[in-house]
Amino acid sequence: MGRRPGTPAPAPTPPPGADPRREIAPLPEASVLLCAGAGSTPGPGGASGIRSWVGFPRGGFGRESRCGSRQMPAPREAQLSFRMGQKRQRLLEAKQHQKPPDRTQTPSPKEPRLGLPSTLGPQRSIYFSNLKVCPARLGSEFFDQPAVPLARAFLGQVLVRRLDDGTELRGRIVETEAYLGPEDEAAHSRGGRQTPRNRGMFMKPGTLYVYLIYGMYFCMNVSSRGDGACVLLRALEPLGGLEAMRQLRSTLRKGATGRALKDRELCNGPSKLCQALAIDKSFDQRDLATDEAVWLEQGPRESAVVAAARVGIGHAGEWAHKPLRFYVQGSPWVSVVDRAAERTAQA
Repeated sequence: MGRRPGTPAPAPTPPPGADPRREIAPLPEASVLLCAGAGSTPGPGGASGIRSWVGFPRGGFGRESRCGSRQMPAPREAQLSFRMGQKRQRLLEAKQHQKPPDRTQTPSPKEPRLGLPSTLGPQRSIYFSNLKVCPARLGSEFFDQPAVPLARAFLGQVLVRRLDDGTELRGRIVETEAYLGPEDEAAHSRGGRQTPRNRGMFMKPGTLYVYLIYGMYFCMNVSSRGDGACVLLRALEPLGGLEAMRQLRSTLRKGATGRALKDRELCNGPSKLCQALAIDKSFDQRDLATDEAVWLEQGPRESAVVAAARVGIGHAGEWAHKPLRFYVQGSPWVSVVDRAAERTAQA
């Protein structure tokens, strides 16, 4: 018999013998059953009277749990759903732990700052660079000055020679001589004379002019501003690589004896410093501002400077007496001390 439109459908009639109160809809998959009852033991969370477990069926469909709830439809599907629920829970916990870093926190002193540098320009790596301040190599602008002020400016600067094996020899310049060019009767360029031998004197400031004297010794000059003008390096105070200097001097010294050289004897003369630094004719016309085997580093400026006559130029007439030699007063590394010039400087 049909029912009148608009009226709700009647509830299904339970089968004979069934208890209507026990007809409960199945729980969703992977549901966790929480059962409360007297005498229940505390659960893992510490809540008294609560017992929890997953109601996996053991005797087929329709078997009830201890709470009276119907269990999972099938063992395999229930286990799979339970594992997926655990995975979702772990992902949720991982996201909660992944909080964005607080960029306002101050790193500990032992931790490097990884943010942007406070100043622009070249930065020093804290992992691969020495934190000690390295001396500045002097460039072409340092050499671009007349011979006399350049000869004075050389005093206190550090001459560096790197050998083929990587050993670096260092010495502070303590004595120089200035040669003014064509007008200077003691200069190799006197009268404007240019030869293949003295070509370095006419090249740009900072060019080395290395020549041979007595057929066995070398002297090293550096060109300055002005054609044919240069500065002779006469003496150094040894700073680094002294044993290598001593060995080079002993090997290259003519008529060498078995006596070991004292430190002050290593570089106290123009030919001696060339021997100690292994400077020969192959260094002629090299650029002291850019060369990889020899260069000049900035050192302390010397204030007590003596101006005296140059050495070994008696043939130059009045130019032999001009005070164009400069040395650091009181330095034990100077080749020749002029007491009269020192008294004049102190007067």
